[in-house]
Amino acid sequence: MTIHTNKDITLMKPERASVPGMRNEKKKLFRQSGSVTIEASFGIPLFLFAALCLIWLIEIQSIRISITNAAHNAAKSAAEDTAVIPVLNTVKLKSDIVSLIGEDRISRSILKDGSAGISCWKSYVSPVTGEMNITVNYKVMIPLPVMGSPSAELEESFRISSWRGYEDGEMSGEDSGIVYMTDNGSVYHDDYNCSYLRLSIRYVPYEELDWIRNEIGGKYHACDKCVIGPAMTGVYITDSGTKYHNSLNCSGLKRTIHAVERSETGGVGGCSRCSGHS
Repeated sequence: MTIHTNKDITLMKPERASVPGMRNEKKKLFRQSGSVTIEASFGIPLFLFAALCLIWLIEIQSIRISITNAAHNAAKSAAEDTAVIPVLNTVKLKSDIVSLIGEDRISRSILKDGSAGISCWKSYVSPVTGEMNITVNYKVMIPLPVMGSPSAELEESFRISSWRGYEDGEMSGEDSGIVYMTDNGSVYHDDYNCSYLRLSIRYVPYEELDWIRNEIGGKYHACDKCVIGPAMTGVYITDSGTKYHNSLNCSGLKRTIHAVERSETGGVGGCSRCSGHS
């Protein structure tokens, strides 16, 4: 019988096999796995942010095109109103722009404050050239993860002729064959500055009418459309007219001017003042 001591038993335990460098390889793989996780945690949000920026750029280009097209159409509509009275109604201009774009489209866009964020107050009519200078300001929201809803201010501006609604350079030249007519006119005009078209409106005290004469020496009489009862303290007159008016909105003070081809005049004659016809 053989008796083994505790010391012998301890010595007889088998040793665990080990491969040189295996522990280092495990550490390296762990480090690489951790590195990939960190890169993914940074890379995925950056990719999503880049995609969001691309969508934002597409949307901002879309809304700019919509506002520009709507502003051009609204300005052409306003051109008829400013043909006689060189004052641009910026409130109506903005309302027309919003209507042309559509409230639903604006509410789904990146426009800050929606339709309330569109401003046209910088637009005006030049008293020297008669051109409308249209300026539309608005803000778009920026997709940045910061407090305060950051935004960028944009501006669309252009000039348009106030008397017929065509942009500068269109239908230019004296030989273009274009003449000018009003809705109820019985003649056409070669010159859009003809006094029959370009009314010179003045505001004068009513008590001075007895001494004021028009350009052919005639007296002024009450307009049967807007003077009902006594005249106002001040009234509106034109150099070539024969009536005085209580309201600037009277149809007798308005001229809706259309630029048409001479061949589209319907056979009417030319104006005795600007076309050389009697």
